[in-house]
Amino acid sequence: MTQLRALNQSLPMQLLKARETTMTQFRPLLREHGLTEQQWRVLRVLAAQDRVDASQLAQDCVLLAPSLTRILNTLTAEGLISKSPDPTDQRRTIVSLTAEGWRKYRYISPDSELTYQSIEQRFGKTKLRQLYQLLDELNGALTDR
Repeated sequence: MTQLRALNQSLPMQLLKARETTMTQFRPLLREHGLTEQQWRVLRVLAAQDRVDASQLAQDCVLLAPSLTRILNTLTAEGLISKSPDPTDQRRTIVSLTAEGWRKYRYISPDSELTYQSIEQRFGKTKLRQLYQLLDELNGALTDR
């Protein structure tokens, strides 16, 4: 039987632990504003890209399509996003922030940025920049081409 590496050398386990540790810094802020992590991810991607096809949005938010559908329905009901058919392809749905969605995004963003600054102070600006670069390289190296 092959001996597996120690858990602290398991890349998936270490990435999951780092994600959980990082998210503990953001969850109180999101809870305070009545958002789930996934809902905030959607708002954040839409703010960065303005109008996005739902399929691309799922990919950019790292969400499965059924989960995204539920999230979009909730955010639509709350008046934070709008959905419309793509004028060039009626099978596609285009998603964008509403004025209320932009207001909520702008209201939360400064506190989110303060959380990033706190992480940067505790971990180090240079090390955080290196971590972003390494994760980007890892994603590129492991992505099927």
